[in-house]
Amino acid sequence: MNDVKKDHSLGAGTGAVAGAVAGAAVGSAGGPIGSAVGAVAGGVLGAKAGDSAAEAINPTEYREHFKNEYRNTPYYSADKEWNDYEPAYQYGYETYGQHRGRRFEDAEPELQRDWDKTRAQSNSRLEWNDAKHAVRDGWHHIERRLPGDADGDGR
Repeated sequence: MNDVKKDHSLGAGTGAVAGAVAGAAVGSAGGPIGSAVGAVAGGVLGAKAGDSAAEAINPTEYREHFKNEYRNTPYYSADKEWNDYEPAYQYGYETYGQHRGRRFEDAEPELQRDWDKTRAQSNSRLEWNDAKHAVRDGWHHIERRLPGDADGDGR
């Protein structure tokens, strides 16, 4: 599978799961049948949202952008390397679709909770208080390429 097709599949899949969970929760007011209908509808809508995010952002360009720019950010620390920052930018890329439509600050508690697992798998030396800036930059980078900026700051 080529990278573009794979990226669209990942975006759609991530969106579908998030949409199905949200749809099931909303549909639960209608009982078990409402949950099932909500999950299906949410999954379809979520897949479309995730796919549109994948179409808007080429992951290779995303990675290269940050690899070239991370040293120019106000949160860059000279004792850290690309290998420390890359997982944070990747985490931003991967989690944006799951939280699309939410402000970063509203999703931050969940992102922080799950960062340690991502960090351990990648050997990043960034604690959340350092990583969150790169994750936020990743979110804003994606938002600028999609219609509607959830944070409303236009960055």
